[in-house]
Amino acid sequence: MARERFQAAGTAYNSCVQNVPIGTKGESKLLVTSELCINFLGVESGRVFGTPWLIWHMELTARDSVKALLGDTLDTVGTHVDVRHLAATPLGMEVTFRTEVIGVAERHLRFKVEAFDAKEKVGEGFHERGIIQIDRFASRVQAKAAEFRGGG
Repeated sequence: MARERFQAAGTAYNSCVQNVPIGTKGESKLLVTSELCINFLGVESGRVFGTPWLIWHMELTARDSVKALLGDTLDTVGTHVDVRHLAATPLGMEVTFRTEVIGVAERHLRFKVEAFDAKEKVGEGFHERGIIQIDRFASRVQAKAAEFRGGG
């Protein structure tokens, strides 16, 4: 990670990262429904869990695993995804997502992410999240939106 991305010692970010220990784990489960399946193959029996939803639920599981440790004014946003979709999961099967914090650097968290269906591992990789101050982040997003609309 580039040095410019780090906050100076003593900021709210640094104090909250101390509350996120290496090894923090998360887990969630999801039933694969038709809304989560690809449909471009043209064969109903070939519908399987789509990669965008695999990644989304890995990200969500990672976020949820640390949210309670950060307090009410902080949250995380995804900054990097490196995931392999290893195997197809058919419609109707459940997927279990597992995450583990494997790195903490200033306001950045690195996770090992995995997904399993009833038969096998279907996804694996790494995911990074940045810790943000919710109010500050929302203000920056609003300013960007206003500028885009011509209001700023």
